[in-house]
Amino acid sequence: MDGHEPHLTSIPHLFAWRAMQRPNAVALFIKRDGKFHGITWQEIDEDISRAADALATIGIQAGNCVVQVAENRYEWLIADLAIQSLGAIHVPIHASLTVPQQTDQARDSQPSGILVQRNGDSETPCVAQGLPDIPALCYEGEPNRRVGLWSSALHDAVPERGRQRRADALPNIQASSIATILYTSGTTGEPKGVVLTQGNIVFNAVSTARVFAACEDELRLNFLPLSHIFARTCDMYTWLVCGCQLALAESRETIVDDCQTMQPHFLNAVPYFFERTMRTLRGLGIADQPGILRKALGGRLRLCCSGGAPLPDMVFDYFASQEVPLLQGYGLTETAPVITVNAPDTSRRGSVGRPLPGVDVEIAPDGEIRTRGPHVMPGYWRKPDATNEVLRGGWFSTGDIGRIDDDGFVWITGRKKEILVTAGGKKIAPALVESLLNQDPLIAQSMVLGDGQKYLAALIVPDVGQLEERLLEAGRPANTWQTVPLDPLVRQWYEDVIHNRLTNLSRYEQVQTFCLLTQEFTVSGGELTPKLSLRRGTIAALHADRITQLYAS
Repeated sequence: MDGHEPHLTSIPHLFAWRAMQRPNAVALFIKRDGKFHGITWQEIDEDISRAADALATIGIQAGNCVVQVAENRYEWLIADLAIQSLGAIHVPIHASLTVPQQTDQARDSQPSGILVQRNGDSETPCVAQGLPDIPALCYEGEPNRRVGLWSSALHDAVPERGRQRRADALPNIQASSIATILYTSGTTGEPKGVVLTQGNIVFNAVSTARVFAACEDELRLNFLPLSHIFARTCDMYTWLVCGCQLALAESRETIVDDCQTMQPHFLNAVPYFFERTMRTLRGLGIADQPGILRKALGGRLRLCCSGGAPLPDMVFDYFASQEVPLLQGYGLTETAPVITVNAPDTSRRGSVGRPLPGVDVEIAPDGEIRTRGPHVMPGYWRKPDATNEVLRGGWFSTGDIGRIDDDGFVWITGRKKEILVTAGGKKIAPALVESLLNQDPLIAQSMVLGDGQKYLAALIVPDVGQLEERLLEAGRPANTWQTVPLDPLVRQWYEDVIHNRLTNLSRYEQVQTFCLLTQEFTVSGGELTPKLSLRRGTIAALHADRITQLYAS
């Protein structure tokens, strides 16, 4: 950012101003036929006008909801900006959800239009088939009487007419206008539509860009799902704020190759990505080579930002040892999302940073973190009771337990709704215990149990590469996954790991018994939310027999 941007109240205002500043500058890189191609601000502006006219042609007006179910792609970005430019409301739904889940969320938003990545058929249905009366367009697949083709709609659209539609809508798009509805269920419970206004998002994007001193000379690589507010605000909208270049990774499988090609200066990701990068380099035996981490990620990294889940200290330490700053932030969908973040010049290991300027944070008497400010949603879509449960007197109750130190840094210690109460009445935050366990190279994932029980137990997912390496060092062949969980030597290793990692916790926070699992927790398997949080109820149900055995003795 150059510090001379006008007072902008909405994403459409922000984009219009940005496109006017440097119309011929390359703004975006997308991959086609295996190569990245640059697109200018002016070309993006033209495509938005064409898309706006196409959407208006199928009946989309200001205030209407438009559902989009697609993975990251150029069309997703254009559709988002076009929907908002008409004063309509974008409802992105995670492509990783099942079609029935997508359909339930879409139906709840009462949409006037649907955009889907691929048209379905009798064997692979899509969300549009569950809402047959709603106009729908698909990016891929064959059109039919229910679903049209996006490219055909764009071909028939008139850019000049779309430009006029945008100009007519712009004066009526205010900071209080609804920009988007995002469905979130957390780790349990019925999905709720989080309503975010234009003011929520613009405030958050501008404030976050300023904390990181983002500038026009940088390139960001996006690979997190844009259907999540983390990527949408911290990659896409901060791109508009600072006027830098944004590259869309081809897929999750090509991230490292795309880093090598585009050489980004800035990466946003969840801890899993950063930890996986570290473990991969260790598996190759090159992790300690000076400069290898920056080289592996393109060679130009200025800094990385982690969010969505707790960042293990060992990952922070490794990035620090490689002189690649890894800054942890904290936020929720309901807060657009950033509440706190570590800044490049003031970072504290293990904390989630200080509040953004203009954001208030306090700790309630029961230890819950509360926040107030322009970033907080007005409420949940058509759910006043749920809204009143978390919004009182302007303060939003996050559901997270934490503390604020004397220097204003916020520390997360657990989830209020995930507190375990043992049979002895001891209250334990399982996330704290899990974060300590997951710091060990031998452990990829863990879930701590013990609600209503006399002691804690844990489900442990081993890190396959690290475990095989330990077995070879011990002169043992790498056992199959059927025998490793029962191998006495392996169990002794994990007993030692658990004891060492939890040595500084109280007696009742110690894990007394554990089970080694043969498969990791995944989003597709239903054990993780799209934000990679544990779905504790689902995991417990899937492993009910094992859990019963853990407490049988």
